[in-house]
Amino acid sequence: MTTILGNGVAASCCAHLLGAAGMQVRIERADRSKVPALLIGAATQALIEDVFGRRDVFRAGHPVAKKVVAWGDRAEVVEVPHSGVVISEADLSERLRAPVMDGAANAHDWTIRTAPSAGERCFGSRMATASQVRLRESSFNDTCWIESVESGWLFLIPDGSTSWLLSVGAPAEDLLGRSRMVAAQIESDASDDAGTATFPAYPRISEALCSAGCGAGWLACGSAAMAFDPICGDGAGNAVREAILASAVIRATDRGEDVEALLAHYRARLISGFLKHLALCRQFYAACSGEWWASELKLLDEGIAWCREQLADAPPFRYRLAGFELKIVS
Repeated sequence: MTTILGNGVAASCCAHLLGAAGMQVRIERADRSKVPALLIGAATQALIEDVFGRRDVFRAGHPVAKKVVAWGDRAEVVEVPHSGVVISEADLSERLRAPVMDGAANAHDWTIRTAPSAGERCFGSRMATASQVRLRESSFNDTCWIESVESGWLFLIPDGSTSWLLSVGAPAEDLLGRSRMVAAQIESDASDDAGTATFPAYPRISEALCSAGCGAGWLACGSAAMAFDPICGDGAGNAVREAILASAVIRATDRGEDVEALLAHYRARLISGFLKHLALCRQFYAACSGEWWASELKLLDEGIAWCREQLADAPPFRYRLAGFELKIVS
């Protein structure tokens, strides 16, 4: 039996993949606050649709055709095409909710934890506030806007009749007061709107990612394993990729593969992915000067050093994913 704790994207993906493989699955839903607006790129849309075998998941999402970015000390405005959709995390989780599967019993009992718990390594201090705003009539409703300022950054996400302003670092009113691009797109001040949500925007990873013994084990997956900075983090896509790997590990143990070797592979893959994310974040934060940026950059560097230390003695990867299955590297 595999028990899945949570009710988000990672939980639904694990339940679907294990159920489709004929394995016994039980879901224990754990409510947590969800991000009000996710910007899902074309690659992640395709990945999710492939996993679930559906082409209607994002049909009701709000389309985004381009990004306008002013980032770094020089703050040159750059416009780039983008093929994405905006959807709330709650809506996406509900669309992907998987039924409980009555399959064959596993060789091992497993628990997949997808809801965050204590024991995280945090590499930043930045908090984000998501506020509902109204755009000016002249603003493009298919465009998202990203701008760095002295003490943080702003991300304006269109979502139909209302839009979302993500303010990272200082309070929204302070960041908007220093903005020359994002503020010009907003009809109403963020503080005038009732719909707000506050959440951590710094990268973090669980100190314990998996364990097994005596015919049972557990794996952390999705936000229980790690969380990304939204500046360059595809949180939904990463949750799906983790779920694919976690499900493949469980299926491989059911085939009789070495449990400890599989868990070592899982842990190393997750830490390697987290390291790559921190390195990408560093490029963005290093492009901006000021006390706030320097402080957050120092914490990112601590995270990079921690990841490299964790991977220092890791052996070469013994497995690779072939579709949704793990195969031994020949």
